[in-house]
Amino acid sequence: MKIKRYFVYIIGNGKPVLYIGVTSDLIKRIYQHKRKYIEGFSKRYNLNKLLYYEVFDSAEEAIKREKQLKNWHREWKLNLIKKMNPEFKDLYEDIVK
Repeated sequence: MKIKRYFVYIIGNGKPVLYIGVTSDLIKRIYQHKRKYIEGFSKRYNLNKLLYYEVFDSAEEAIKREKQLKNWHREWKLNLIKKMNPEFKDLYEDIVK
């Protein structure tokens, strides 16, 4: 039996403008952002780099964390990204391997 996992992720661009989302399929969701299949904020601001993500065992936990991060100050979000990804590289290639 496959265990369902949920992800909170932060994508950005070169500035970086940041977007926080939640999904049960991180690879597919980031692919959709990169191909601009998703209308709205991420498409408008060309947010196509996966900068950060966290893994959860339940949708409720992931949604709770997403809401928490969305209420954080920008500086706190940038510091969180720097801890996992100090060079702000696109982590997408790491997760599709």
